[in-house]
Amino acid sequence: MRESTTSAPRARRAAHGPAAAAAALVLTLTACSGGSTDTGEGTGGEADGAAPDGELTVFAAASLTDVFEEIAASFEKENPQVEVTLNFAGSSELAQQIDSGAPADVFAAANTDTMDQVVAGEGLDADWAAENGEDGRIFATNNLRIAVPPDNPADVESLDDLAEDDVDVAFCSKEVPCGSATVTALEAADLDITPVTLEEDVRAVLTKVELGEVDAGLVYATDVISAGDRVRGLDFPESEEAINDYPIGVLSASGAPDLAAAWVDFVTTEGAPVLRDAGFGTP
Repeated sequence: MRESTTSAPRARRAAHGPAAAAAALVLTLTACSGGSTDTGEGTGGEADGAAPDGELTVFAAASLTDVFEEIAASFEKENPQVEVTLNFAGSSELAQQIDSGAPADVFAAANTDTMDQVVAGEGLDADWAAENGEDGRIFATNNLRIAVPPDNPADVESLDDLAEDDVDVAFCSKEVPCGSATVTALEAADLDITPVTLEEDVRAVLTKVELGEVDAGLVYATDVISAGDRVRGLDFPESEEAINDYPIGVLSASGAPDLAAAWVDFVTTEGAPVLRDAGFGTP
C-alpha cells in the first residue's frame, strides 16, 4: 500500500500486485467496518442535503489508476467527510479477491467478462442493479496501442513487426482484459507472436517498455498518454477489433451502498471529462 502524493484530503491509494492486495484487505476491513451515514438522496446519498460522510473502498482495473486518483481527489474535495481507498490491480485478480470475500464497495473492471464473473459470484447490490443494470454500467471504453521506447530501437512500425525474431515484446497475460484484447487483435491480424514476458496487468507492460527492457508492448491508448514522452504510441488497425468496455457497479457486500452509488454517479458525470482527457471513450 502506498500513500498518494496528491493533495487530496486523506485519500489513500493502493499499489499493484498480491502484496499490495493483502495490505489493501487490512485497510478495507477498517474502511468497511467504519460505517457511514449514507441514507437518502443527494451527491453523497445523504438525506435532507446533509454532507455525506464515511469510508469507501473502490477496486479498479490498473489502467484506471491515474484517472481514478484524480476523480477521487475531486470527490473528496467536494465531500470532505468522505475517505476513498483505491485498490488497483488486474481486473481478474480483483474479481478473485472480491469473490473470495475481500470487502469492497465498488468494482470497476476493464472488460465486461470480468464484471460478469463478479456478478455471477459476489453480485451487485440489488437496488442499484435494478436501476442501473444487473451487469453494471458501462462508463468508458479503451483500445490497444503499440508502445515502444522513444528511440524505437527495433524500428517497430506495425503489428506485423512484433513477429520478427529480433523484437522483444511484452504482453499482458491472457487472463486479464488487456491480454484478452491482445489475443483478439492478434487473431484479427492472423499473427502468432510469442512474447518474452507476460505481465499481470497493463501497467507492468508499460513499465517494461519505459525501462527499455523490451522493444515493444501492447498497452491501452490511455497508458501511452499517461506515459508522456517516456514511450511512443503506434496505432494499428486491428485494435478496432479489440475495444474494451469498462463496467462499474456497486457490490452487494458494500457496507455503504448509497455512498458507493454516489461515487459511481460522480465517475459517470463529473469524472467523464477526466476520462476523456486521459484518452478513454465515454458513453
